[in-house]
Amino acid sequence: MNKKTTIEVPVWEKSNLTLEEAAAYFNIGQNKLRELTNESNCGFVIWVGTKRLIKRLKLEEYLAKAYSI
Repeated sequence: MNKKTTIEVPVWEKSNLTLEEAAAYFNIGQNKLRELTNESNCGFVIWVGTKRLIKRLKLEEYLAKAYSI
């Protein structure tokens, strides 16, 4: 019998995060992340069909420059 091996990549090593992962990693609510990524000029979101992925490094840069969100 073949066992499937799953590879677990730590969140801090991923280039793209799901909303749930990004919310936990950055301590920002999922609703706030949805609000930010709904903007058409958002530079840290990737749409895969209807699923949105957050570009971790781009969001880190955005948050480093932001006074408030």
